[in-house]
Amino acid sequence: MKRVFAILTLITTLLAAPRPALAAVATDASYRTLSTAHLPDWMRAVPDTTSLAAMSIPGTHDTMAIHGGGPTQTQEDFGDSGATLAAQLAAGIRVIDIRARVNGGNTFTIHHGAVYQNANFDDVLDKLAAFLSAHPSETMVMRLKQECTGEVGSCTDVPGQMSFPDIFDLYAAKRPALFWQPSIQRGSNAPTPVLGAIRGKVVLAVLHGAFGGPIEHYGLVQFADWNGTSTYVQDNYNVPNIGAIATKRDQVRRFLDTTDAGDPGKMYVNFASGASTFVQPQWVAGGALWQQGVNPFLLDYLNQGHVTHRTGMVLMDFPGGGLIEKIISFD
Repeated sequence: MKRVFAILTLITTLLAAPRPALAAVATDASYRTLSTAHLPDWMRAVPDTTSLAAMSIPGTHDTMAIHGGGPTQTQEDFGDSGATLAAQLAAGIRVIDIRARVNGGNTFTIHHGAVYQNANFDDVLDKLAAFLSAHPSETMVMRLKQECTGEVGSCTDVPGQMSFPDIFDLYAAKRPALFWQPSIQRGSNAPTPVLGAIRGKVVLAVLHGAFGGPIEHYGLVQFADWNGTSTYVQDNYNVPNIGAIATKRDQVRRFLDTTDAGDPGKMYVNFASGASTFVQPQWVAGGALWQQGVNPFLLDYLNQGHVTHRTGMVLMDFPGGGLIEKIISFD
């Protein structure tokens, strides 16, 4: 009986603390080594006439999620109040995924589910403005989502406030020079821009409601129907068990191939992230037990030459510096 109990204890321990499955060299370049990349001006070398759709752009999923432990943390922690975002920008990240709760005083605070991430939307905008002022050759693409659903595990918006889009309009009106204006017009989606038109600006790709689906007509016209996975977006985020990490790897790979061979005038958004009640984001990104993580797989796949033209926008959890550099190398 003691032997059986010891075996069960060992199995429980292994399942409770999965670890990256592959060699440290591959994992280090792709996973949890963001600061090894330093590419604050990489867009400077890209011609002004280049369409945003033609570019390969590294991004982060749930960009500000550094608190809450394994189930909710998706990024390396470089500090509160937007310091983590600043580190990502310096490393070369140019697509960000911001999740906001409606708070008192008609303001936004940054959340991942029920967990406050020790940052407010003004922190996000301050860091973006400071970075773009210092690096005017760059642009940032933002997805902004209303995070709170009021359901178990989520947050609840503070009652009695203005609507989510109305509050966003207040923020945008205070910083007209920060945003690419065609992307924040409530009544009309914007066409896909060329880089020369958006240098030094934040481009709003889409404004998402709490239960999915774009709000109003903010953002880019191509994403007017972005509601989870679609023709131009791969966001199969549910990874129900450790074995399903392999399925997520394959979804990312297939969408990379689709992007590379797809319509050059269309933007493609590929989420490398995933999680569930039983699988933490870090396990999907870095690997667990016998399963290779999405990040090392992605770097291996790109290094093998399977992609020849572009990766599109790739949004990652815990990206490593080598993976960021590899995605940028396609531009």
